[in-house]
Amino acid sequence: MPMPLFRRLYDLERRWRAHYNVVPVDDETWRRARIYNAWFDHAILRTFWTNEAEVAPGVLRSNHPTKRRLKRLKAAGLRSVLSLRASPGAAHSATERLWCEELGLTLRTVAMTDKAAPTPASLLALIETFREIERPFLIHCKAGADRAGLASAIYLMVFEGRPVAEARKMLSVRFLHLRSSRAGVLGAVLDAYEADGAGAAMPFEAWVATRYDPAAVAAAFAAGRGGKG
Repeated sequence: MPMPLFRRLYDLERRWRAHYNVVPVDDETWRRARIYNAWFDHAILRTFWTNEAEVAPGVLRSNHPTKRRLKRLKAAGLRSVLSLRASPGAAHSATERLWCEELGLTLRTVAMTDKAAPTPASLLALIETFREIERPFLIHCKAGADRAGLASAIYLMVFEGRPVAEARKMLSVRFLHLRSSRAGVLGAVLDAYEADGAGAAMPFEAWVATRYDPAAVAAAFAAGRGGKG
């Protein structure tokens, strides 16, 4: 039986993606990595659009930066970059690492996903990285909407003493975060913290270390979406 058209297209896309998703080491791999970043990782859109914003003094957030944007921010005083994206061997991560090295920027990574409630370990690692990283610094994920939004909210609560209601604004339509999407589970972390009643008596970091249950957060979020994961 002939393979369905959508399956053939899916397999073709996977082969192209694998071909171009390489760590750049010479002219040919740089060419392929640039194609991957522009079209498979959607950097072509980020060339013309950014949701860059100030979170607090010395702290910025945005979508995945282009080299041109990193140059501009470096000229304005940026010292460090905090990526929330995983896949260190992917073209987008490898090129960012090389750009930061070239520009003299310190790159830190705390891998998070926008498809599940983060683990306590990843949230505590994020907070510890906030303590260590040199300012001014930029927080980013891919679109700058969900992971960067949660990280920004956590920064405001832990280091600026802001209440949950104010920190929650970092996860909003203004940054293209949609509570009804699958990535809305990240905002559900703040909902759980607030609903637990811990906000008035227990700092967020202590709550994560002692009371936070990502499975319960995910279950409550799925139930609110009618059982969708």
